[in-house]
Amino acid sequence: MAGLLKTAALSAVTIAILSGCTATPTSNTPATVAASAAVTLVAPPKAEQPLTMKQIMANPDWMGIFAKGEYWSDDGQSIYFARQAHSSPLLDYYQQPITGPATKLDLNQLHLADQKHGVFNSDKSKKAYVYQGNVFVKAMDTGAITQLTKLNSAVSGVQFLTSGDLAYWQGESIFKIHSNSGLVEQLADIQMAKAPSKVKDPESYIAKQQHRLIDYVALQHSNAKEKQAYQQQLADIDPTMTAKSWYLGDKERVSALSLSPDGRYVLLALIDKSYSWRSEHDIMPNYLGNEGYVDAVPARARVAEDNNPGQRLVLLDLQSKQKRDITIEGLSGFDEDVLAAVKQENAEAKGESYSAEKQPRKIQLMQDWGWQQSAIQWHDDGQLAVMLEAIDNKDRWIATVNLEKGSLQTQHRLHDEAWVNYTFNQYGWLNEGNSLYYLSEESGYSQLYVKPTTGKARALTQGDYVVSDITLGPKQTYIYYKANKQHPGIDNVYRVNIQSGKSEQLTQWQGQLDYQLSPDGEQLLLKASTRTQPAELFVKPIGGERQQLTDYTSDAFKQYPWQAPEVVAVPSSHGAKDIYARVYLPQGYAKENASQYPAVIFNHGAGYLQNAHYGFSGYFREFMFHNLLTQQGYVVMDMDYRGSKGYGRDWRTDIYRQMGTPEVQDLKDGVNWMAANANVDAQKVGTYGGSYGGFLTFMALFNEPELFQAGAALRPVTDWAHYNAPYTSNILNTPDVDAIAYERSSPIEHAEGLQKPLLIMSGVLDDNVFFQDSVRLVQRLIELEKPMFETAIYPVEPHGFKQPSSWLDEYRRIYKLFEQELK
Repeated sequence: MAGLLKTAALSAVTIAILSGCTATPTSNTPATVAASAAVTLVAPPKAEQPLTMKQIMANPDWMGIFAKGEYWSDDGQSIYFARQAHSSPLLDYYQQPITGPATKLDLNQLHLADQKHGVFNSDKSKKAYVYQGNVFVKAMDTGAITQLTKLNSAVSGVQFLTSGDLAYWQGESIFKIHSNSGLVEQLADIQMAKAPSKVKDPESYIAKQQHRLIDYVALQHSNAKEKQAYQQQLADIDPTMTAKSWYLGDKERVSALSLSPDGRYVLLALIDKSYSWRSEHDIMPNYLGNEGYVDAVPARARVAEDNNPGQRLVLLDLQSKQKRDITIEGLSGFDEDVLAAVKQENAEAKGESYSAEKQPRKIQLMQDWGWQQSAIQWHDDGQLAVMLEAIDNKDRWIATVNLEKGSLQTQHRLHDEAWVNYTFNQYGWLNEGNSLYYLSEESGYSQLYVKPTTGKARALTQGDYVVSDITLGPKQTYIYYKANKQHPGIDNVYRVNIQSGKSEQLTQWQGQLDYQLSPDGEQLLLKASTRTQPAELFVKPIGGERQQLTDYTSDAFKQYPWQAPEVVAVPSSHGAKDIYARVYLPQGYAKENASQYPAVIFNHGAGYLQNAHYGFSGYFREFMFHNLLTQQGYVVMDMDYRGSKGYGRDWRTDIYRQMGTPEVQDLKDGVNWMAANANVDAQKVGTYGGSYGGFLTFMALFNEPELFQAGAALRPVTDWAHYNAPYTSNILNTPDVDAIAYERSSPIEHAEGLQKPLLIMSGVLDDNVFFQDSVRLVQRLIELEKPMFETAIYPVEPHGFKQPSSWLDEYRRIYKLFEQELK
């Protein structure tokens, strides 16, 4: 990578706002860009060494092998983390004292390292955890570690009971280790099978006759009944006997289980055992199998064939040996026909009618895509709360469970006419006052609330910003959180006093960050980045100075003068709020340049993702590619179109039932903004993106054929009916219910609109967006007699490409397309 070793001053884009605010992009301080104000763009300094495609698409280890999976040691005096070279299948683990260098851990040290996930007993004198499938306990005063199990069958979880004993579970079997004797007792043996048949008395005439006439048959029957009665009596009174097995039938399987703090109750979530993540119809063919044949790889189900039956909750009382089915009538709106209007619209489109009807809705434990907590939360005193969601995606409930009656009481209902977010769902108990704390988007933005179980909720945060990553402090005086109060693209850490509701800012970062609170609540571990600096680890004492712990960014990367994109606010012409976007300017940029510049708009993936921020982009290859494009004379824009993360509930749900419409409107505003402010020729603009970004490329070229002169769609969705249910059903409902939304939102339904050159690129081993998606669209374009598209396939690549050679080939083709069509 000799081409990246030259040292130069960091380049940047400077945007001066005529109203008086001025950005200083050579620092990390962002400017607030007034959407309605005219802007003056200033050229970035010229890089002495131009970038090459081979450099930026090479194995990313040249940028640095960065820390990941970081966490605090138990004493708060050091940090553990891992590093992994791009080409290595294995992780290396490190321990770094706050005041010293990192040390790589040997394999025989890993079981002695402080573990990230563990549970404490009531006085925090012991910590239990699972390592490599076995149970360990650490004495916090001496650091001594004791291994309690050595099993081939992995332990799934562990917890301390209020008695001081330790419980653990393997599959559906729950055990207790008695602290005073070391005795291992099986608390529950849950069998998803029919109960064994009991000895029955004869019922038919023939059977009764047999018993009456044949003494041997009658004696055998009598002996069997006597043995059965004896075993039952023994089980009831003999304290040395194992608890009875719970036979719950053979129609379901256990989806989740949770043991109460006193070890008396087990809450189960059960689901129909025939329900599966995968489809019975499909495989994903691997054309380069190890044996030279085509390997049939199992594939997930599609939303069009998915029929999630929901879960049912069952409570087992291990003391009274009673089973209670939890009824859902206590959930507010449990039987509402929340899709009535959608069903009516679809029925009318087919010349039919529909009348709303009430019936119990399918529910399940909340499936948050980002949290590490459980949807089942026990209070230390035995109270139980659950977070549930409707399978139709319109409701999320926090409910307490009456353990005696097996009923639910709604503590909070979050209803959304579009869909309830699959993130911002953290919640839990406060130790005092029998109160719950939780995040909710009910105000339009994720905010923090506290609610007594017998009282009204109280907002601890309020405003047009997003609160996330909440942490209850060790003394339960504060709740710590991350928020983008200063700017949608800037994160900082705050804490709020639970009693007074007063918040205070704990960090002053001008980029993106994640945090972890130290065990004593006195320090923050930060993983923080800026626009041109990948994330490194820092420690910040609360009220003290930030200290950098890691410096794994390579000199080659740090010394290159990367252009820091400016974040601007593009006015919306469709009544939406400002659309935040990153802008990269070409080398030697001049507003009055006689020749207008060509431009490219990059469409980020995932849909619900934020990329126009002040941190280092997860799209690091695209960041470097955009720098390369500017060196070739392009303006580049990267928009957080509607549906993106970080801007609140309404921005997220604007795409409900119309994916690809608001987003393309925003892209059009982006093109107009560049034409008005960056001397861009609106007739020389191209677009590209992967996954959701590839989908948007299709929708733009198919539905707004004059907007872009060329487009490249990478690993793209072409038909939402073929994508997975957890993601798609949120936004478009399901095809059997809302065919209108799917036909409106799927590119394959609009392919006849293609008029400009299109490049389609897909990995054959993509188990997220199937290669078949591209195959079906290609055939559709062939049948429509569209000659202006080309394809490229990547036989060994999954959704996220792995091989540098594939990345290089892909981006060479994208660059060639833009050079041919935009200049």
